[in-house]
Amino acid sequence: MQHRPLGQSGLSIAPLMLGGNVFGWSADEATSFRLLDAFVDAGFNAIDTADSYSRWVPGHTGGESETVIGHWLKKSGKRGKVVIATKVGSDMGQGKCLKKDYILKSADGSLKRLGIETIDLYQSHFDDEVTPVEETLEAYAQLIKAGKVRAIGASNLSPARLKASLEASRTHSLPRYETLQPKYNLHDRAVYERDYAPIAATEKIGVIPYYGLAAGFLTGKYGSKEDAEKSKTRGGTVKNYFDARGLAILKALDEVAKAKSATSAQVALAWLMARPTITAPIASATSLTQLTDILGAAQLTLSGADIAALDKASAS
Repeated sequence: MQHRPLGQSGLSIAPLMLGGNVFGWSADEATSFRLLDAFVDAGFNAIDTADSYSRWVPGHTGGESETVIGHWLKKSGKRGKVVIATKVGSDMGQGKCLKKDYILKSADGSLKRLGIETIDLYQSHFDDEVTPVEETLEAYAQLIKAGKVRAIGASNLSPARLKASLEASRTHSLPRYETLQPKYNLHDRAVYERDYAPIAATEKIGVIPYYGLAAGFLTGKYGSKEDAEKSKTRGGTVKNYFDARGLAILKALDEVAKAKSATSAQVALAWLMARPTITAPIASATSLTQLTDILGAAQLTLSGADIAALDKASAS
């Protein structure tokens, strides 16, 4: 399987990242182990998580996903086969924070939970917009120098703060964000394509979008807004996609999927993989059946006509 570079970090990954947000939440540890083994055994190598997963679950404090991945790494012995990406900066009770001392302390916590010596890709999860970008980058420089981090990335930074960070890296010889993790899918297109894609193209940043399946909406498994509302974990988000444009997207996905003998999820992810600035979309699964489905996207080649039909249906 052809790997794609993560910016200019020297890291490269298969064209799909496995989202770890479900580990320790809607996928228990045993299920998570099966998913991780199947993912890697199929030739894929990139796993994304965050220190805050899954703090939103009653009784959880954050770190559950990293802990599950750490247990799997120890049991499986597959550390050398995977690129581990995690994140810092989400609200863990103190508000969003990217201050230097906080990042340094959080990195040690993530390393301990993951049971590894080095985080391959450490990402700013949310920007507090108060801390100077130079202070954040200085923290990452210290971690890289100590061998605790290989490369850094950004997620949920405003275009202005992303540009300021990249300029600070050049001006002060600090590590630069080699990846960007934005919200981007067939339905959520406008913001990324208008505000972020030009930066990614110019700066040669690897893009690893989350919400590649729009919380499951693009799989076609929800027949209506009412069906979506029945889902305890995703319903509140998915129901918002059931507008006229969303229905047009589902129709186009279904038509292309039937023509390709594929599934809607595979087509939606293959569309992302074919975008010029995208390195690898992130998608999660809670069962081996779901995982097999999304992995099939990497083997699916969409024609120019297929892409044009999807672009037309999803144009905002």
